Amino acid sequence: MSEGDTLERFDFPAHPIRGLRVRLNATWREALSHSDHPEPVQRLLGEAMAATALLTATLKFRGRLSLQIGGGGELGMLLVQCDHELHLRGTASHHPVAGGQLLEAARLSLTLEPLDQGRRYQGIVPLESPALAPAVEHYLAQSEQLPTRLWLAGGTGATAGLLLQRMPGEAADADAWNRLCRLAATVKDEELLELPTPLLLHRLFHEEDIRLFDSRAVSFRCGCSRRRVAGVLQGLGAAEVEEILAEQGQVEVTCEFCGRAYHFDAVDAALLFASEQPPVSAGRTRH
Repeated sequence: MSEGDTLERFDFPAHPIRGLRVRLNATWREALSHSDHPEPVQRLLGEAMAATALLTATLKFRGRLSLQIGGGGELGMLLVQCDHELHLRGTASHHPVAGGQLLEAARLSLTLEPLDQGRRYQGIVPLESPALAPAVEHYLAQSEQLPTRLWLAGGTGATAGLLLQRMPGEAADADAWNRLCRLAATVKDEELLELPTPLLLHRLFHEEDIRLFDSRAVSFRCGCSRRRVAGVLQGLGAAEVEEILAEQGQVEVTCEFCGRAYHFDAVDAALLFASEQPPVSAGRTRH
């Protein structure tokens, strides 16, 4: 297996069924390097990143897909975003609660933001499973998407996912979808995490005809910038920014995704809201 993070497509020529496999190493480690969460939260974040990459790769669009989990359990919030070029970023917050469950009373939302055309779409469903893969499958079933099965695994330094999807069209073999899903369900976490894709597919579907296509690179990339942070501060308003300046001497904003810090002093803040100042009237000046 290559050290680079990759997503690979495959299909079954005899059946209207396609599949994807993703494995993340550096991308997941980069996301984890900006936080200090317990192992269950780290694993969930990794699985969410794998799932988001897989779902994004099933879409024919230019834009961004966001997967978000929030609720009343120990997980405060989890957000993963992936664009059409398979640039990923993810973050999570964790609030320990005595006797609480990680995903207690949580909700899953998927948001699609097309870049070129089309309307922003968001769907939200309650998480009815303590595991992420069944929750995503339930969401897709509720939103009347193509029948989809998903398997996720997280380990030390890596996370991975496998997706099967039934495409439109009449199947010559009526049992193919159920059979292939049963075979895929036998996958072990260590196989999903460690095996090269050709070997993994051979182990799972050795009696099936499979086509494996070229892989695509997946990477961590954050879209934060000083300009975007400035826009957020402008949204807060001059009064609130001035209050922060009075208390702390500067405004510091740290990106939750990549950990980069942006600093704004009094001069920076004045420039942010310069357009809000009333114009000086052009009166007569005596010398």
